[in-house]
Amino acid sequence: MTVLSTRFSHSALRVAAVAVLLSGMSACALIRHDSKPLPTLDSEHLRVADDIHLAHEDWPSARWWTRYDDPQLDALVERALSDSPTMAIARTRVSQARSGVDLARAGSSLQVSALAAVDRERVSSNGFLGAYSGNQPVLGATGPWYTEGIVGLGASLDVDIWGKQRAQVAAALGVQNARRVETSAVELEISSDVAQLYYGIQTTWALIALLEQLQDVADFSLNAHTARAARGLEPQTAAEIARAHKLATQRQIVAAQGRIRQMRESLRALIGASSDNLGEIRPVPLPTPPSALPTTLSYELLARRPDLQAMRWYVEASFDKIDAAKAAFYPAFDIKAFFGVNALHLSDLFTHASQQINLVPGLYLPIFDGGRLNANLSGARTASNLLILQYNQAVLNAVRDVAMSGSRLQDLDTEAELQTQKIQAVTFAQQSADAHYRRGLGSQLSSVEAQQAVITERIALLDIDGQRIGQDIALTKALGGGYREDVPVSLNPR
Repeated sequence: MTVLSTRFSHSALRVAAVAVLLSGMSACALIRHDSKPLPTLDSEHLRVADDIHLAHEDWPSARWWTRYDDPQLDALVERALSDSPTMAIARTRVSQARSGVDLARAGSSLQVSALAAVDRERVSSNGFLGAYSGNQPVLGATGPWYTEGIVGLGASLDVDIWGKQRAQVAAALGVQNARRVETSAVELEISSDVAQLYYGIQTTWALIALLEQLQDVADFSLNAHTARAARGLEPQTAAEIARAHKLATQRQIVAAQGRIRQMRESLRALIGASSDNLGEIRPVPLPTPPSALPTTLSYELLARRPDLQAMRWYVEASFDKIDAAKAAFYPAFDIKAFFGVNALHLSDLFTHASQQINLVPGLYLPIFDGGRLNANLSGARTASNLLILQYNQAVLNAVRDVAMSGSRLQDLDTEAELQTQKIQAVTFAQQSADAHYRRGLGSQLSSVEAQQAVITERIALLDIDGQRIGQDIALTKALGGGYREDVPVSLNPR
């Protein structure tokens, strides 16, 4: 009868344990609120207007700045990509993300640590070890003071049943990939900024050269009108007007020289050079912009724009974070183990009888968490949707940048053609005045002052050419420069 009771009680305990386990699993925290991911833009949004066309249809090459065939520009860009503090920051961010990947991977690996501790303690007479508080040699009690020692190896392993740690590793890899692509975006930003500043300097030097020609005309005109006024051939008014033109030209030259100094300082800071280490930048003729706009953008723009690729990686990583947040709702299983020696007396520590082995499988069920897990999932989903919205806006902005740069470049090409025709017209008038002077039918003053209109129109054309180069660089940047991701990121909403 006693044996049957014992067997029955053991069976009842096993049934009760299983029932408690099942009820615990059924009562674990539930996903109460989770929304679907927001949609991303389709290819129809990756088009520019049909009336935007340029002379050649192609994508920029990898080292796009070399197409200007300017060794000075090549050296400045290469130096900036090597020494710029901004590039150093971008590379450091990649290293930081790589550390995040290593940290996430470590969480799913076996953890082993050595343990050694000495505990000098007084045993309480009313505690769990109260029998050892007195001096009872038969029981091995020599209390109440003991020096306990423990030495051994502890190990733990989290069994990733639901893929939580795998999702965390995938999310960390997504962030690392985004940071790597962001480095390409920084390279594109720096190279385009260097090119803009460099050709800003070159354009301003060309402007100063034309202004100096204009100043020579103003000097001759001032001297001639002053001489005429002195002989009473004309009022002093004409001489003062000529003086005003000369002063205005001098002011423009001073302002242009100031702009060059400012652009050199900006270029120096961008490159990371010291105040005396930028080097000489010699004036060179401005290039003719080799304009290029692809026939259609489609998904090519997504692959060639590093900023869009980086955002796609961030969105993909956010999906993995959502998976990890969902996996946190399910039971977690781990195994802890210890092997070593443990003794109340240090003299007995390294004896065979002091050996200790622990193997502790553990199952953890989230039952009542005060809404923490749902809040974590909601935060992950909201952050993901925010990234999707930012990505969609970035796509629209990218297409806008291409369209605006391409359209503006078209307009500048037309303006340059019209301005060239205008220069031809005023040049004809200047040549006519010069011919009249050589034949004695006109004055030298009229011939020289006719040059003023030609120089003024050349300054206007120079301004257009400078804008054309700037817009060509902006279009190259809008198309992603030479960046090309071999395998574009495919978003998998979850």
